[in-house]
Amino acid sequence: MEATRILLDATDIPTHWYNVVADLPTPPAPPLGADGKLVTPEQMGAIFPGAILEQEMSAARWIPIPEEVREIYRLWRPSPLVRAVRLEQALGTPARIFFKYEGVSPAGSHKPNSAVPQAFYNRQAGIKRLTTETGAGQWGSSISFAGQMFGLEVRVYMVKVSYDQKPYRRLMMQTWGAEVHPSPSPLTETGRRLLAENPDNEGSLGIAISEAVEEAAGRADTNYTLGSVLNHVVLHQSIIGLEAKKQFDKVGLYPDIVIGPCGGGSSFGGIAFPFLADRAAGDARAQNLRCIAVEPTSCPTLTKGQYAYDFGDASGYTPLMKMYTLGHDFMPPGIHAGGLRYHGDSPLVSQLLHAGLIEASAVQQLATFEAGVQFARAEGIIPAPESCHAIRQAIDEALQCKATGEAKTILFNLTGHGHFDMSSYERYFSGKLENYDYPADAVAASLAHLPKVG
Repeated sequence: MEATRILLDATDIPTHWYNVVADLPTPPAPPLGADGKLVTPEQMGAIFPGAILEQEMSAARWIPIPEEVREIYRLWRPSPLVRAVRLEQALGTPARIFFKYEGVSPAGSHKPNSAVPQAFYNRQAGIKRLTTETGAGQWGSSISFAGQMFGLEVRVYMVKVSYDQKPYRRLMMQTWGAEVHPSPSPLTETGRRLLAENPDNEGSLGIAISEAVEEAAGRADTNYTLGSVLNHVVLHQSIIGLEAKKQFDKVGLYPDIVIGPCGGGSSFGGIAFPFLADRAAGDARAQNLRCIAVEPTSCPTLTKGQYAYDFGDASGYTPLMKMYTLGHDFMPPGIHAGGLRYHGDSPLVSQLLHAGLIEASAVQQLATFEAGVQFARAEGIIPAPESCHAIRQAIDEALQCKATGEAKTILFNLTGHGHFDMSSYERYFSGKLENYDYPADAVAASLAHLPKVG
């Protein structure tokens, strides 16, 4: 019988992360201050430990994974690669559909892949407290888990609409010992200002980042952590694709299409970048490889944003990064894929898209839940709303194969389970969810406020 669940041994956990910077056609654009000048390591050192900064700026192809990090990874890694045979049959497609299942982690998503090393490097640097932001709660729960592993206090600023929509993720964070506050909050100058302007502010990842960075910058014992966007986070997530390559080697296959949901870019980069390394190395199997980043039409950063320098947060505390952006004061609607509600995107993902080396797709909310339900009924796993975006694209690609008769191999990143997102499914089944295409004039208004640098 053909293998449908491809497993690796704990000894197969990669010993190094892959850094796509080494294979970019041109070096990444450097981070800038609000004055347009290069950001110094000293400035970044106010919120990050030295080891993280080294990774953020590194152009080395391979970065060693500390053994203490690999030991904690063994709690759930290597994650399984699964062939979705029942979904293939339901679609009547000749395509082979595989998914890398990251919902097996303690937090139920891919986010601990970066949370664990971030907590490790901060403890190594003598830091006692961590602050962070979270949207749907996948990152907040992951850094809460990782902080507990290394004896660090954690304070999470959770986007208010998700704080209300995702109570069980909030309770996960508290179970692991973290403080969780709805953002905007009265704890920071940023939060107080925004609440004074609008007491009903639903929040955004940009606002929550501002609050977390503001607090970290103001305390010597505290550093900031984040779950996506920056180079070191995408680096840590490369373990997903590196394992997947080993698993495909076991069955003698190679993907034609690699798909990941994309909000900040870490889950897409984690699954896709190691395969792009093969293309850069001249591997014949990867020369026609398509890598597709999938985002919501309600937050169309890659598909309708501008490639420009912008702040990573709403208040201008972070450095300016060159990325696809909708403008740092963009206020996304309260869609249920909370992890994808972000105005910008990873500078590395953005650079690859701008160079034409990857693709981007935007899908509507109802279509993603339709795909998630179809997947759950075929494969048994209820996916997180973020993951449903990748599933939607994978199904569409498989149906295209049905139309053409091509037996392509499709891989997508199933970033997490949806056990704590059932209120979203309830709204879908009751007909209360709606599609929302962000208006072009609203995008233009937000982009008009981009910093005039770079």
